[in-house]
Amino acid sequence: MKPFMGAACIIMLYIVYRTTNYQYLETEMESRLDPLYSSKEYALASTNLKGLPRGIIEAKSDLELKPLWSTSSSKLKGDVSSTHNLLAIPVGLKQKRNVNTVVQKFLTANFTVILFHYDGKVDGWRDLEWNDKVIHIVAHNQTKWWFAKRFLHPAAVSIYDYIFLWDEDLGVNHFNPRRYLNIVKTEGLEISQPALDPNSTDIHHRITIRKRTNKFHRRVYDSRGSVKCSDDSEGPPCSGFVEGMAPVFSRAAWHCAWHLIQNDLVHGWGMDMKLGYCAQGDRSKKVGVVDSEFIVHQGIQTLGGASFKKSSNHVDLLKKHGVDVRAEIRRQSTTELQIFKKRWEKAVKEDTAWVDPFDRRRKQR
Repeated sequence: MKPFMGAACIIMLYIVYRTTNYQYLETEMESRLDPLYSSKEYALASTNLKGLPRGIIEAKSDLELKPLWSTSSSKLKGDVSSTHNLLAIPVGLKQKRNVNTVVQKFLTANFTVILFHYDGKVDGWRDLEWNDKVIHIVAHNQTKWWFAKRFLHPAAVSIYDYIFLWDEDLGVNHFNPRRYLNIVKTEGLEISQPALDPNSTDIHHRITIRKRTNKFHRRVYDSRGSVKCSDDSEGPPCSGFVEGMAPVFSRAAWHCAWHLIQNDLVHGWGMDMKLGYCAQGDRSKKVGVVDSEFIVHQGIQTLGGASFKKSSNHVDLLKKHGVDVRAEIRRQSTTELQIFKKRWEKAVKEDTAWVDPFDRRRKQR
């Protein structure tokens, strides 16, 4: 019996070894196909799903409103367009008029629209015709990036070709969503934004300003100010850059950008400087600003209270909160910017397998 038992043990050990080795190789292969997830995370997820038959898992999800029962009209609605796009925008009731204009324009272009209510006043929108056609999510005093991280997971928006993550203070009188997307698709822009009218109230980077004779541009030349942009300038904010107020992401770019949004940092300062790493290739070619379809940035500060420039409102805010709300928000934004920079530097240092694709191109030049 001893030789028999010994042989049986050897066979069992061999089977265990082969099974373990196969699972390891399968996990490695999957992690290479999706580098955003580590093999450890994938192995854990696979273990948690072993109780389900593989064919029951739907690969895609969306934010489309579903009817409680099927009708002939609802079936036809699904065949209106083979493409799907999403507009997500944080809103407060004070900007109702402007948001109404934006939403109407995007709904006409067959977009799905989701509103993030940071002031909690959802009932104030019920009188608008399109109110029941959009999705409403409420969380008091939360930022656009906080909402996006929690409600625009890549798995939940995987059906959409393009995701517009816009602020609420944008004028769209000179903007057409369909024409904009035609340009983006034709030029292969994975991350983009409409150019800003030069008369906009708030402009931070010259690359975002509209060039009247262009259809679009990917870089800017500027010898003024502290940032000099010339032919030798590489990367943001001279090329491969869009600002955080009105970014537009392809599905693949958003899958990457969503992971770049930090769970605990809500203001998103500094993240726009790194978005080019999600451009699915050379950011100097895959990131651009569309000039022919432009917007007006009104520069209205609403989150946390009115602008400090309005003295009466500012006094009311001081009485209510006991602090200068806008000043505190700016201070927190600056703190988060420093935290984000340190995290990026730490991640680059610790991930010895990661190679900065743009640093390598600079060295080659």
